Formats: sequence, C-alpha cells, structure tokens
Amino acid sequence: MPLRARSRDDGMSATDDFAAAPTFDAGHMGCGELVMVLRIKLKAMPGALVRVIALDSGAPEDLPAWCRMTRNELVRHDPATHSFWIRSRTEWT
Repeated sequence: MPLRARSRDDGMSATDDFAAAPTFDAGHMGCGELVMVLRIKLKAMPGALVRVIALDSGAPEDLPAWCRMTRNELVRHDPATHSFWIRSRTEWT
C-alpha cells in the first residue's frame, strides 16, 4: 500500500513536492550498490526529497529498512512505477 503524503502549511501541496523532486533512476542496480550510491546522493542534499526508481526485486523490502536504519524518511512508495520518494535527513556526520 502506498504511503500517504503529509499536509503542508506553505501553500504548496505535497504532490508538488513529489513532482518537483529530482529523480535517481537506479534501474536494475542491486540493493547493495543502490544504497551506497543513494547515501552519497542524499548526503549531498540534506533535507531534500528525491525520487528513486529501483527495479530490483528486493527494493520494496530493502529501501524502507535502509531508510529506518539510516534515519532518512521514506515519504512515499508507488509500487506501480517502482518509485520511492525519500527525504534526506538534515544532519550528516
């Protein structure tokens, strides 16, 4: 079941955020390599939202778990398009 967007108070809808998010198309990249590359991308954009397209069969289980472990927020998952919207955490060490 897709995650629902939260409401916003700044006049923009969450749908606008989803449409404007930069896309990282990981294609069939395996989850091990995908999360290594994704970490580099998210670290360079603290607090930003990114759409990840991941076709690997393990991604629907691996990406939510990785987000929980790394304190990045899985905002939405759309299984039909293999898309995951992830908000980068704001503090990176």
